[in-house]
Amino acid sequence: MIEVIPEHALTAEDEAQVAELLRTSFPTDFGGRSFYQQRPHLRVVWRNGTILGHIALFYRAVRIDGQLIDVIGLGDIATAPRARGQGIATALLDRTLAIGKDSNAKFALLFGQRRLYDRAGFRLVANTYTRVDMTGARTGDVDHVQSRFLRVLPLTGTAWPDSAELDLLGPLF
Repeated sequence: MIEVIPEHALTAEDEAQVAELLRTSFPTDFGGRSFYQQRPHLRVVWRNGTILGHIALFYRAVRIDGQLIDVIGLGDIATAPRARGQGIATALLDRTLAIGKDSNAKFALLFGQRRLYDRAGFRLVANTYTRVDMTGARTGDVDHVQSRFLRVLPLTGTAWPDSAELDLLGPLF
């Protein structure tokens, strides 16, 4: 049921199914794309004939407290409305975090508000962060934002610096 698909191996049919899933799951306009701002590195999907759940996994470097570190960013997390409440998002999140723990990433980061993230151990943090606005998949301004939705999960024993400036070195996940 769970598949890990590298972005370069995503089929046209998979891409269309993910785009439809995101369209039905978010009030945000994805413009018919299977991603919000930037293509991820991997897709972790739940498939039962069609794709019913999805997490985009981004592997990248960010700068926190003046140091470059590797992180995984999670984005475009969605479950088809008809399949909610069946544990699909939890299973996908568990698999995605296992991939992260098997990498050199020190933290998993995501932006969002769901009890699912709290149950997985993500902690809401208030770091100020710098990002490139890529709303609508177009390069916009560089913004300095006070976090309201940033959640962090350590993947190693490293402590997250709560008061440090975070530079995402690109767009949101």
